[in-house]
Amino acid sequence: MSANALRRLCDEIVDSLAAGDQQRFVAATRSLASATPQAAPDDVQDAIAQLAGILATIPLGRGADLARLAGAMTNHGPMPRELLPVLVRRAIEVMGLAARFTAFYGTDDDDLPNPDDSALIQPVMTRLQDIVAGQVTGTALPGMPDPSASDATARALTEAWFTSNGWVQPVLYLSQRKDVRASLPERAQLLEATEAVAGQLSTAHWLLGLLLVLDDEELIILHRAAGHGYRVIISGIGDNFQLHTLLAASLIGEEQRGMIPGQPPAPAEIAAASEGEVAPPDGIKGNFNLVDAYGAWIWNEGRPADIPRLEGTRVVVIDPPPYERTWNAGRAYPLMRPSVTVTEILPAAEAARWLSKVKKPSR
Repeated sequence: MSANALRRLCDEIVDSLAAGDQQRFVAATRSLASATPQAAPDDVQDAIAQLAGILATIPLGRGADLARLAGAMTNHGPMPRELLPVLVRRAIEVMGLAARFTAFYGTDDDDLPNPDDSALIQPVMTRLQDIVAGQVTGTALPGMPDPSASDATARALTEAWFTSNGWVQPVLYLSQRKDVRASLPERAQLLEATEAVAGQLSTAHWLLGLLLVLDDEELIILHRAAGHGYRVIISGIGDNFQLHTLLAASLIGEEQRGMIPGQPPAPAEIAAASEGEVAPPDGIKGNFNLVDAYGAWIWNEGRPADIPRLEGTRVVVIDPPPYERTWNAGRAYPLMRPSVTVTEILPAAEAARWLSKVKKPSR
């Protein structure tokens, strides 16, 4: 397929937006999605760059599907430098407005409308018009004809709420890549906006987890009973369930080589926690009890970022499991590639020094 074909479809998207022709816009977007897999990678990159310019100013209500498409197109060509800043900026914008929507609409999350149910848009907007009573948002959405109109606030916030998952999804999708996490623009603002609605929006909940992922982070791992210690580098681990399994896979081995004695995870368990099927047929069995340097349990439901530091380094102490633990899923983010690399088996004296500083379990 020629580069001109993708360019023409992007031009058609621009023209249909200018004409306000929703039918043409949807048709052009679908055609672009169908044509992309057959196009040359450099042509896809050029098309994504063109889409980035469109996404920068398109009204939120019109652009959510296009944003998702732009994110998906990166599977077929290099991601142009223009795309990520635009997607992040619009995600911050939509989540900020979604947070204001929740503040106006009610304090009980159970009362919030399903943001993916478009049938609710009109009744929600009508209710919100009564609630806000002519207040202005302070943020005029691109393409809003009259931000000072009496219903402008209700329209802006409703539009943001019902398109929020669509705009956040491509940032969530792309952030499963280590290179994207390392280069996220406006990270502090993105984190703040995501935290504000992580309890109400599913995409924000999962994006928050990715923003808290540790990459190229050094840990000290101590096996209390054997007196062994290890220096480990981790990246791309979504939760402590996954960390638990991958530590067991990396550290259990021949004791004469300085490894931890025991039965390592089965190949299917390791695959589930790394790059295979997420849910192994028989579930995953816990090997250890993980404790931090201050004696508190490291719960599997938490994240590596929750593990506190001792002398500037996160420390994990391995103890025997107090009871049998099993879980069903190997990793929270199927597309994120994790790594656990043992860089050093600590000399006995250094392991003993670390062990002398850690506290016994508090429970």
